[in-house]
Amino acid sequence: MSGAAVGQVGVAEIGVTGLAVMGRNLARNFARHGYTVALHNRSFAKTQSLVADHGDEGTFVASETMADFVASLARPRKVVIMVKAGGPTDAVIDELVPLLDEGDIVIDAGNAHFPDTRRREEALRARGLHFVGSGVSGGEEGALNGPSIMPGGSRESYAVLGPILEDISAKVDGVPCCTYVGSDGAGHFVKMVHNGIEYADMQLIAEAYDLLKQGLGASAAEIAQIFAEWNAGDLESFLIEITADVLAHVDAATGLAFVDVVLDQAEQKGTGRWTVQNALDLGVPITGIAEATFARALSGSVPQRAAAVALRGEAGEWDVADRAAFIEDVRLALYASKVVAYSQGFDQIAAASAEFGWDIDRGAMARIWRGGCIIRARFLNRITEAYERDADLALLLADPYFTEAVAAGVPSWRRVVSQAALNGVPTPAFSSSLAYYDGVRAARLPAALIQAQRDFFGAHTYRRTDRDGTFHTEWTGDRTETTL
Repeated sequence: MSGAAVGQVGVAEIGVTGLAVMGRNLARNFARHGYTVALHNRSFAKTQSLVADHGDEGTFVASETMADFVASLARPRKVVIMVKAGGPTDAVIDELVPLLDEGDIVIDAGNAHFPDTRRREEALRARGLHFVGSGVSGGEEGALNGPSIMPGGSRESYAVLGPILEDISAKVDGVPCCTYVGSDGAGHFVKMVHNGIEYADMQLIAEAYDLLKQGLGASAAEIAQIFAEWNAGDLESFLIEITADVLAHVDAATGLAFVDVVLDQAEQKGTGRWTVQNALDLGVPITGIAEATFARALSGSVPQRAAAVALRGEAGEWDVADRAAFIEDVRLALYASKVVAYSQGFDQIAAASAEFGWDIDRGAMARIWRGGCIIRARFLNRITEAYERDADLALLLADPYFTEAVAAGVPSWRRVVSQAALNGVPTPAFSSSLAYYDGVRAARLPAALIQAQRDFFGAHTYRRTDRDGTFHTEWTGDRTETTL
């Protein structure tokens, strides 16, 4: 049977409330996989529109009221909320929860901030309900054709819900891009970090584009061809692929390269900021993600950029002698910087997993990011393999494969960053990633001086290299050292 059934009780296997583009496509995805799907939206016209346009894709049960929507669901009820994060999500939960029974499952599949998910999960658990905060990546196309899905919550809820989510998720080599992440806010946390890595990935690609443009004087069409060639190798990814498409596109109104008529002010919805704020709380350096986030903020700093026209660059004239060698340098620097961004992101996941008791399998996260999601890329297979070799790997860069792969690009990386600095081309993500690489591999850092300074002005103590213990020097007195 296909189409819509109105007023039927207890027949739908899963329900979706909130039928904007993402919710609409997710509901269609469920229906295409043979599930009877209950539909609800604040405006019933959207519900009717979905059925009218796509009722032939499966069985939908359309309801105008929340009460009828809940009544149409088979028990344990499984309700997917697809509305704007924050207050709107809380409003839907407040309306929905009184209508549910013990054991029912509420799934927030939006981009919620993970502390909100933890709060909601605790509140619903107290009422005998399961709350699943699930990251969903892949945009509207992924929601329809197979996203990467990152559900958190109780293991009991995943036993019921997991097979359905795995069914509709993307598949790579027959493996679903969906797995249980961890309790309460783990799923939304991982999606947050995924988005932070996405910020870094996009910024690095943009910097590579700018380097090729500034260094070679290449046109957008020429750079599109370079990215298309890169997409056939180790850099193969969704973002590299669409970059080639965007750069090749010609604006119909002006006949110019499309990228040249787009205002250079990048916007953001907040997940990058959340990622950076959380990393500061955890004390995890995610310099590539942070610089990518700040680069978007700088691009939108209109008064400051307008005032900066008087600033002198004292930059050289870039004259690339060997075009092919320069392109290869940028490619290798891009790959190395991308590895750093992912390495930092997985460090953040590990730190949060320990902090909140989530026991997140980082290899599984890399595996479910291989398809459906925005950061899907060939080298995620390599990351999966790295964590299969050592599930407790302290630093992704220290895995033998990535140690060798990044080392092969270090000379190129240094040339690109130094040439960019000499010629006045900003590369915040490339530069900070290289600085992190040099910092993390350094045998000794100048942090020793900082700690000595802290002890001098604030008696914050220090530890020594030659013996155990905590110490303080009487800097304003006789400078004797005290063991604390």
